[in-house]
Amino acid sequence: MLEEVERWLSRRSWSAADRPLDRITAAKRRSGTTVSVVLPALDEEATVGEIVAAIRRELMTEDVPLVDELVVIDSGSTDRTAEVAAAAGARVVHRDAILPRIPALPGKGEVLWRSLLVTTGDIVCFVDADLKEFDAGFVSGIVGPLLTDPDVDFVKAMYDRPLGSAAGQGGRVTELVARPLLNLHWPQLAGFVQPLGGEYAARRSLLERLPFPVGYGVELGLLVDALHTVGLDALAQVDVGVRKHRHQDGQALGRMAAAIYRTAQLRLSRAHLVRPSLTQFERGEDGFVPRTYPVDTEERPPMREISEYAVHRAA
Repeated sequence: MLEEVERWLSRRSWSAADRPLDRITAAKRRSGTTVSVVLPALDEEATVGEIVAAIRRELMTEDVPLVDELVVIDSGSTDRTAEVAAAAGARVVHRDAILPRIPALPGKGEVLWRSLLVTTGDIVCFVDADLKEFDAGFVSGIVGPLLTDPDVDFVKAMYDRPLGSAAGQGGRVTELVARPLLNLHWPQLAGFVQPLGGEYAARRSLLERLPFPVGYGVELGLLVDALHTVGLDALAQVDVGVRKHRHQDGQALGRMAAAIYRTAQLRLSRAHLVRPSLTQFERGEDGFVPRTYPVDTEERPPMREISEYAVHRAA
């Protein structure tokens, strides 16, 4: 298996510099392929505007028409996220306005799944809205292989993730939960540097065939399901440098880890969970107080099974 991973790394791991912007823009013009960028956002007024502005300034111009549409999906922000994103030039859609027939559930995966109904691109690129010091190369880097190699269907960004001033110490849930799970159960995916990273691009024709976990398990779920749907050689990763973002506290990471483990468990057995909840502890006046949180247990079906999606695509 190690040899297979090494062969994959040599064939399907690149740097963003391997495909200059003029090359991928030319490939896009020749093919007529369209590209949508989606930012899922919840209370990200501090960073979403800079990300939107950078994409519009560098990738949505007459000279560099790489991105055809840029959509921010607001999943219930209580700050000025929607206002800031719109002012920077994004089309903003509230999660609850998409597919109202099906009541929305909280979670990142829910937002990504619904975004397929309000975008039109042949390639859909997801970018987290909490990135700091954003570089548009995050988008062009992961879209590039899809525009230049017809055998590639799914591309993850890879990068260094500093934790404060400590290089390479970010991605704690990746190292403690996701990477062990992948190495033990899906060793073909062991070569992915950032399996839980929120920056990835894929062909719509693949995404519409995949179920979407509604919560934090979405990245692991999509990666594993893409492997089983199109095979390892259709998956790739691109080095885009350094990713800086807002870090979660330890308890939030615990809830994220539980959702990711649940996503893996479901794919391993499709069995019923005995207890889909997680108990954590906080110190109170009389000692430690238990707090129990539900673990994401819902998944959305492949989008092509939704009747409204067929109408959307036909329009």
